[in-house]
This record gives sequence, structure tokens and C-alpha cells, in this order.
Amino acid sequence: MWRRLRSALRSLRGSPAAPPHGGGGRPPAAMERAVVRCVPSEPKLSLRFVLPDGSARHMQRDQAEPLGRALARIATNAAKGYGKAGKKSKKARAEGGAEGEAAVPAVPAVRLFSRDGAAVAEEVPNAAAWQDGAVLHIGDARYRVERNPPVLTELRLPRSLLAGFPVCPKVSAEFAAPQHCLFRWFREQRPAGGGEAAGEAWVETAAAERVFTPSNALVGLRLKLRCTPGDGEQRYGPALEVESSSPVEAGPGACTFDARHLYTKKVCGHGSVRAVSYNILADTYAQTEFSRTVLYPYCAPYALEIDYRQNLLKKELAGYSADLICLQEVDKSVFVDSLAPALDAFGLEGLFKIKEKQHEGLATFYRRDKFSLLSQHDIAFSEALVSEPLHKELCEQLAKYPLVQEKVLQRSSVLQVSVLQSTTDPSRKLCVANTHLYWHPKGGNIRLIQIAVAMSHIQHVACDLYPRIPVIFCGDFNSTPSSGAYSFISSGGIAEDHEDWVSNGEEERCSMSLSHPFKLLSACGEPAYTNYVGGFHGCLDYIFIDRNALEVEQVIPLPSHEEITTHQALPSVSHPSDHIALICDLKWK
Repeated sequence: MWRRLRSALRSLRGSPAAPPHGGGGRPPAAMERAVVRCVPSEPKLSLRFVLPDGSARHMQRDQAEPLGRALARIATNAAKGYGKAGKKSKKARAEGGAEGEAAVPAVPAVRLFSRDGAAVAEEVPNAAAWQDGAVLHIGDARYRVERNPPVLTELRLPRSLLAGFPVCPKVSAEFAAPQHCLFRWFREQRPAGGGEAAGEAWVETAAAERVFTPSNALVGLRLKLRCTPGDGEQRYGPALEVESSSPVEAGPGACTFDARHLYTKKVCGHGSVRAVSYNILADTYAQTEFSRTVLYPYCAPYALEIDYRQNLLKKELAGYSADLICLQEVDKSVFVDSLAPALDAFGLEGLFKIKEKQHEGLATFYRRDKFSLLSQHDIAFSEALVSEPLHKELCEQLAKYPLVQEKVLQRSSVLQVSVLQSTTDPSRKLCVANTHLYWHPKGGNIRLIQIAVAMSHIQHVACDLYPRIPVIFCGDFNSTPSSGAYSFISSGGIAEDHEDWVSNGEEERCSMSLSHPFKLLSACGEPAYTNYVGGFHGCLDYIFIDRNALEVEQVIPLPSHEEITTHQALPSVSHPSDHIALICDLKWK
């Protein structure tokens, strides 16, 4: 990060840290910059400036150290710099035959003055002394102190760019926020004959937003982004540029979610909540030989590539204008480098819970201007079952069935629970749960245990910690509407003689009676399928809601069977996952 800042310091000597399009009320152009980075959690602060001889100085000083010691060190450094300059000058005169000796440079006077012009006392600690707007005097040179100026630490474009699909850069900054940064997009110049001025490698587009959607006219051309970090207080740091590694490619045409976007053009009002649940197919599973040859042999290989699928996913999710998005099978790298930056640009904050034994997990996103995060209560089922007193009775019952117990404890399934509060009505809180249950067709008994743990944990959060707050429980439950897990969730109980207790044969029979206190309803009903692959289709995904507190305003229709089977099954060139997103608008009763 500081290497970038050092080069910026050299290029910006004497220039103001003002917005690139004017304004900002910054220091006069003649004044140099002294850049201070001071973070309370770190013991030292850093100071960077460029001496009149052009040499850059970078100092690390204890934050608690008296200012006088730091100024003395600056004076010593400055004297060395002047001394070197003097030696060069003497050598040049000797080679040119000039007479006279160069004067030995004296140690320059070094003082720090506050913004109002008063000298800062030398006993003041560094952390308090080096304030934004202060002026550092080194001999005759003057430096305007910029404390914690905005700086970009990372700027990255996606590897794959499709016409008609949003390009969402990853922007990481210190002392800045992406929403306050300035963005300028450029396109590559077409070869000679295109009618544009010769010699211009890049042509600026009209776009000045964080997210840029290239048109078909840009197919075959690379993109460049110039980003200037800002902090929302009219302070701007040095700009960075990044060029795309590949040109814009043609998009796939119509996608399965295009018609659904007609229902979700706008964010719903503050009295309503649009929820989405979606298993997005982890790259760690899509890129196996088994997936390519057995599970999805009908899918074009390039359409299984994560870069291609991410283009579709980002457009699909952004177009739903959701307030809550619960995702399953989210690769950690996909969350960090792709989804979180992209959805952040559309006003959504993301939370991630990884499965410890896998590289994928759960992600929950919530709209920032509608909700704030009060607390998180994520668990791994196996760990919680044996370590939390809450599940002691269930754990003792399970111990009677060692074969089943072993399988339950081997699973890495997790539960993500987030408590959100309305930004406009603090009395309105939500307990949002997200999970992905064990997948095996004969694992109904395992899923029942996992759901029992989940419901007890949700009860603890939504009844004990936050009494009587509504629950929204989303996920890929790997359970059809005829399953024990679905029956347990929706009815509030499961009998000990339910057939799912012997889902893997008599040797793994596990009979127990379970119950929970919630009245939960599948908000999107029981669709014919939410998962459609070559060898299977069925309803596995649900958005369960607290029917005592919430009601359904509308369910966004699923794609038609014709759309789903256009390319035989899912995923396809027009659909990024083997599952289908569930979307509904809810409102408080």
C-alpha cells in the first residue's frame, strides 16, 4: 500500500489533495505534502515527505513519543539530505573548474504549527501533534500535514467481461469508502480506421459510476478504470488505474432471470422486505471431472467456469433489488473478491460463514439503508451439538444411536443466524437464518437432527436473547415437501415413528420425538422444483417465515419450464446454477 503512496507522493509534490475535477478548498499549490498515517490500534505512526533535494523520507515513530524527538530526527534527516546535495554540488564545481568550497549545511530549524498558526509544543505526543491541516517547517520549506488521507489498497477488475452485464470492480481503501470514490471508465481505442484521433490509446466513456455495464459496441475492446479515493469530506487521495486483462465478450442473450427482473425493478417500501434464497453452485463442485462428465454433461464447459457464471450471478442478484439475500455454496474467494464488492455497490452488506472442512459456505446480505446488524449467532451443527448446554438433551438421545451420531458429527454443515434491526423503526427486528443441510438422498435422519439443532438455536436467539422477534429461515434444505425435515419445520413436530428415522435402513434407525415452538410457513409454497439437473428435479429450497408476524405480499414467479429446459437442464449458458432462486416480498402483520 505505502509503495503506491510513495510513488504518488513523488508525482504529487506540491499539488493539492483535491478532487480531480476542481473544488475542495485545499492548500495552495506551492506547499508540499507531509502524509501521516496514524491508527489508534497501532503503536507507531508513519510520516512521509519529500525533501527539497527530491529525496523521499519515510519515518516510523511511537505515537506516545514527544513531538520534539520526532522533529529532531527530521532535522537530522534533512541535514543528511542537504549534505549529500552539497557534496554533489562541490563535485560538479570541481569537475567544471570552479573555485571555492561548498558551505557545510547547518541543521535546519524544524517546527510544527497547528492549523491556526500556533506552534505545537514539543512535549505533545506525536499522536496528538500531527493533525490534519498542520504545517511542518523544515528550514524554508513548508509542508501541509495530511493525516490519514484516503488511499486505495486494491483496485481490481473481473477477469471476464460480458456485454450487457455489470462490471463491478473490487475496491479496497484505507481512510476512504467506495461510495465516496470517483470513478472514470475508459475503453480501448479501436484499430486505425475507426474514425478516432490517432495516438489515443484510451477513450473516456460517459460513465462515472462505480458499476459499468458495457454495451455491445464495446465487444472486442478492453476497459480501463481510474479510481480516485475519497472520504466523503472533500478529501481525495492519489488515483489508481487498472486495465482489464481481457476484452469485452458478447453476452449469452436472454437469461432465465430476465422476466423475473420485470417484477423487481424497484426496491420495495420500508414496510416490506424482499427476501431471496439461492444455492449458487460452488465452483469447488462445478469444476470437478465428475460434474463435467456425469452431473452436467449437457452444459458447455465455458458456462461452468466461475468467471462466466459470476457475470450472470451478479446481474441476476442485482436485478432482484432485494433487502435480504441468503446464499448457499458460496466459495470464500467468490464472496471476498466478487459478490461482496459487487453487491456492496448495490447497497448490500455481506456476512459470510464458511464450512470448516470445505472452501465454501453461507452468505447473508442485507440492504444497508433498511437494516443494521445487531448481532451474529453462527454455529456449526456438529460442534454446537456436543458443546452447547442448549442441546444437551438431544445429544444424550443421539448417543443411543452411535452409527447415526458418528455421521452427524462428521458433517460440516453450518447455520448462519443474523439479527437485524430496521433503520426506520427500531422496534422492528428480524432473526434471519440461513443453512444448507446434508445432501445425501438417504440422509433424512441426519437432516432431522440438523434441523433440531437449528430450531433450538434459533429459538434461543429469537425467544431468549431477543424475545418474540420474527424469524425468516432460508436455505437449501435438501428436503422435498414430503420429507420429515419439511414436515418438522412447518408443523412444529416430528413423530418418533416417521419413516425418515430409518431413511438409511434399520441399522441406522434413530427414533425420537422432536418439537419446536414456531409457526413457520413456506413463503413461496411448494414449487415443482427448485433444483433441475439431468438426473433429478425437485423442490429442495425454501424461505420459511414466522406466520404470526409476517405475511406474503407477492411471490416472484419462477422461470417457465420451457426456459429452464432450453439447454436441457441447469446450469446452462443462460443460468449460473443448478438451483433456482426463490424470491418473495414480505410485510409485517
